[in-house]
Amino acid sequence: MIILSWCEGGVLRRKLSDLRHHLAHGTMDDSDAQEREHFLRIVEAFKSYRSHAHKRIKERETYLKSLPSHHREMLDSYRKHLDQQRTCIAHNAEILKLIIKDVENIFENVQHQVADKENEEVKSTLESDIEKVKSTIRQIVRDWSPEGAKEREQCYGPIINQITSLYPPNKVDVQNIHILVPGAGLGRLAHELARRGYSCQGNEFSLFMLFASNFVLNKCRGTNLFRVYPWVHSGSNHLTNADQLKVATFPDSDPSELPAHSDLTIAAGDFLEIYQEPDAWDCIATCFFIDCANNVVAFIETIYKILKPGGYWVNLGPLLYHFEEQHDEPSIEPSYEVIKQIVVGCGFEITVEKIGVPTAYTQNPNSMMQYKYISNFLVAKKPYAQ
Repeated sequence: MIILSWCEGGVLRRKLSDLRHHLAHGTMDDSDAQEREHFLRIVEAFKSYRSHAHKRIKERETYLKSLPSHHREMLDSYRKHLDQQRTCIAHNAEILKLIIKDVENIFENVQHQVADKENEEVKSTLESDIEKVKSTIRQIVRDWSPEGAKEREQCYGPIINQITSLYPPNKVDVQNIHILVPGAGLGRLAHELARRGYSCQGNEFSLFMLFASNFVLNKCRGTNLFRVYPWVHSGSNHLTNADQLKVATFPDSDPSELPAHSDLTIAAGDFLEIYQEPDAWDCIATCFFIDCANNVVAFIETIYKILKPGGYWVNLGPLLYHFEEQHDEPSIEPSYEVIKQIVVGCGFEITVEKIGVPTAYTQNPNSMMQYKYISNFLVAKKPYAQ
């Protein structure tokens, strides 16, 4: 069992251990109610996936019926393809149902009560939340499917190789090397490090990711037990109908197969608020993470603070700043040139730098349109005190 704990600095930056007490005693204040509402909203997004996705199919079918008859005749194979999409969506929905089963119990230190629609009003699902559910399906493929192996080799491979070079399993007691993986997503990078014997903790903020990672890490026993259809939601840039309906199986590696002495945990919550203890970690591994910050300087400062002297930060990723286009969120977007200045200014010594590493992120390999990031790989050491 991989322990998931909700820490101070959760979705609304509160201790959710307090929430359990308030739920039990009916003494919730406004902030507690907002915390619970957020949890319920994400659960509802998973539940609403099927109806929202089927609605899109229905809209296409309605439009198809409005076309001239000779057009409809030429599109008969497309009409049948829409039926096949509906079947794939229904199957995805069954997987999502498994993911949120007993989700109120996923954290060891807090329990949520999932709403019963007959007894409690649940606000309508946001379109953006449905898109994040679809993204979660693609993330399953990236982290835990054979179809994601190439991306993992591009993105996780350099990080894992660097860490095993810094802390060779045949030369150091890897159980005593404590590695933190912020922005852990569905936990594959953290799992791979734990599988090599390191003591590893993943940290994740998104409930979408946490729900799915709990399912994979704690409920999947064996390989390629489940399947999803990650590309069914978009009709653009497919060479064939079959490409849109391509299946992906997961997990490609048994999450339960960890060494007996392994130590893997997942801490849920805000990175900047959870991790305050100085000199706590031997290594911090980040992949496609630092551009998730409103203020990337705060991320780098915190990484430096919590690393032990002599410890290493291993980072790979682009700079697709997540809040740049969100007008209700403040954001700064320094170039990589400035990022390097910040890294050195915080006190790091850059020991490895590779510019222009080709990487992909939840990319459909059969699509007629291919996205590619030209990422940078950087290793920085926190020096010993002079």
